Amino acid sequence: MADGARYSRALILGASVVSIAALATERSLAQTASPQAESVSSERPKQAKRKPAKPQVAQQATPEVMNARAQAGGAAPVQVLDTITVAATKTKERAIDSLAPVSSISLDQIQGLQPNRLSGIFYAVPGVSFQERGDDPATVINVRGLQDFGRVAVVVDGARQNYQRTGHNANGSFFLDPELIGGVDVVRGPTANIYGSGAIGGLVSFRTKDINDVLRPGERWGVDLSGTYGSNSNRGLGSVFGGVRATPDIDIFGGAVYRTQDNYKDGNGTVIGNTNNQVEAGLLKLTVRPALGHEVKFGATFQDYQYTIGQMNTGPVATAAQRALYQGSSVYSSDTKNYTGTLTWNYSLPSDNLFDSHVSIYGNRTENDQTKTYHYSTAGAAYCGAGNVGNNISGCVGDKRSYDLNTFGFDANNTTRFNVGDWRNAVTYGVDAFQDDVITKDSRGNSNITTPSGIRTVSGGFIQLKQNYSSWFEAVSAIRYDRYDLESGKTNSSGDRFSPKITLGVTPVAGFQPYVSYAEGYRAPSITETVISGAHATGGGPAFFVCPDGTSGLFCFLPNPNLRPEVGKNKEVGFNLKYDNIFSASDSFRGKINLFRNDVSDYIDLVASTPVPTGFGSFSQFYQYQNIANARIQGFEAETMYDAGNWFIGVAGHYIQGKNAQTNIGLATITPRKVVTTGGVRLLDRTLIVSAQWASYGANNDVPAGYIPSTGYELVNLYLTYAATKDIVFSASIDNLLNQYYRPYAIPGSSTDGTTQNDVLWTSPGAGRVYKAGLKIHFGGA
Repeated sequence: MADGARYSRALILGASVVSIAALATERSLAQTASPQAESVSSERPKQAKRKPAKPQVAQQATPEVMNARAQAGGAAPVQVLDTITVAATKTKERAIDSLAPVSSISLDQIQGLQPNRLSGIFYAVPGVSFQERGDDPATVINVRGLQDFGRVAVVVDGARQNYQRTGHNANGSFFLDPELIGGVDVVRGPTANIYGSGAIGGLVSFRTKDINDVLRPGERWGVDLSGTYGSNSNRGLGSVFGGVRATPDIDIFGGAVYRTQDNYKDGNGTVIGNTNNQVEAGLLKLTVRPALGHEVKFGATFQDYQYTIGQMNTGPVATAAQRALYQGSSVYSSDTKNYTGTLTWNYSLPSDNLFDSHVSIYGNRTENDQTKTYHYSTAGAAYCGAGNVGNNISGCVGDKRSYDLNTFGFDANNTTRFNVGDWRNAVTYGVDAFQDDVITKDSRGNSNITTPSGIRTVSGGFIQLKQNYSSWFEAVSAIRYDRYDLESGKTNSSGDRFSPKITLGVTPVAGFQPYVSYAEGYRAPSITETVISGAHATGGGPAFFVCPDGTSGLFCFLPNPNLRPEVGKNKEVGFNLKYDNIFSASDSFRGKINLFRNDVSDYIDLVASTPVPTGFGSFSQFYQYQNIANARIQGFEAETMYDAGNWFIGVAGHYIQGKNAQTNIGLATITPRKVVTTGGVRLLDRTLIVSAQWASYGANNDVPAGYIPSTGYELVNLYLTYAATKDIVFSASIDNLLNQYYRPYAIPGSSTDGTTQNDVLWTSPGAGRVYKAGLKIHFGGA
């Protein structure tokens, strides 16, 4: 789409929001009813009795929804760590009470941050970082230094996000616009092994917006309109979400998002090419409560990302040194569509201790279609015709390639509760499975080799016993069974394992809860790691080696059908801190502090053979994914917040070390230090919130040979939210106030000549200073 059309659409959507605001101001001022906060039990929430005359009580508001309403309406705020989560144990508990390193991100936090991409909402979450390119809107999530090939389980409304494409980028990503999100839970480490296979690094569970995120108590219908504009450069967002309670037992909810941006500048003022993109997204949900305690939800999400990946020639290439520095890679026009469908059934009644059940069936499809538009050697190998066959890595200008992944899965579990004397027991048991079907099509290029097609099926089951004695002792013990089967061409592999977990916590005095934990996780090898095979094409230069299959290229990929799964063995000591009414009648302090060590046995990494001399220097002939003896990742994490009502301050962050224990060389995926300080004030009867955030990151200098270390940097962000009325909220922010240049992760060296991969180097810096302003309007009625 042309730039003018993109900007016009964003500005029209934003202007519509402003126009509606002007028309609605008088009506909004006339509405004086203020929302009431609802209490949420730390145990199973009691379901409200059905009252057809009052359909608004059919579902209770969650703490994150309450907090959003409190920010806009002037009521007392809710601590984020008090959010109800099921991520760690599949039983409802507050994050602060969970004997696990759990963090939650609420809807009001997301809206206050005005994020342009998903990574922007995780600033204050310890142990979480990102390896993402500016020219690719996909998200690559890293937890405690682990990423790629499903080491971090990512789910959206319970649906696994397993998309992966191997190239000059991270090996594992997913597509999700932050405007669709209603809340996020993060569990760090394999303590969430009952949640699904593969999560040796952790779990990130996203919840998309639903009707309770828009409708207020007493409303039968409601609509939220939002618009945002930002600088650096021409960032626009427009969204609408609305829902109606058709009857006390039927809810209908939907929404649409449009986002666009131009190429941004980094902190040095350099325009990062091809960082422009646009996103069109929508969701639809239908919730039916057919009987008391039963809830069935149908959900569908669609996203379409249009962007250009790769870098143009940015300078002269007259000499070898200039070529190594400036020559761009191939450039592709990309259109990625993501479809997610879910069907869930939940049953829960306070009076029924035998059954507290959840069943979910889902399908997720990612289609990434790319067309080559440019190559640095436009006068030669880039164009086909007249005897020219094109570049044999990426084909000719106009050639197409596609990467598709279909994931289908289900998750079913139940909790049974019973008491024995002073012991309160909850037994949770369940099964889950998913299947990945990878389909890669590239008629001329190298993608069929680097991202091979195939099918992988992963399944498992678990049983967990959660016990509480009186008010001072808690124990969580579980065991999970995992199995996988992989098939691609003539290669087949499979495996299985039992993984235990045990956690013990005590509360010797009120508010202080130390715990210890040991948990194991199991990650099956991916299709790419197991069956990647063949010559890496030369791109027009000389072929250095002949591969076992008779092809020739720069080097040879070797498959490894004997690849063993990874096993994470995590030891953890943690402290939960929860105090209220410390210095005044309404202040509170929440803190989660933990130390951990995760020993990953049979860690899988791409290993190069010993270099051999060629006519152009010494190079490795073979590259193969292999099991190394052990990777050790250890560190300290903390998340704290003191809230006095009219002001708040908190510190969160981590210090992490990660090494290949076999070579004592650091892991390139580690972010060694992150310290984030957040503080702010609530003024004008808490309708005006002004806050600042200072994030300090340490550079990763302990990296393998051939890598350029990441940079250490300081990010200062400012935020303002003003509720002019209870229905009209203005927001503004400044990201990267100091206009810092930063490159948040280490850059891999070239596989051929030791230079950096130019496209990664040019697209890794983050954006410089960004000014943003937004407006949100609410309509609703009984």
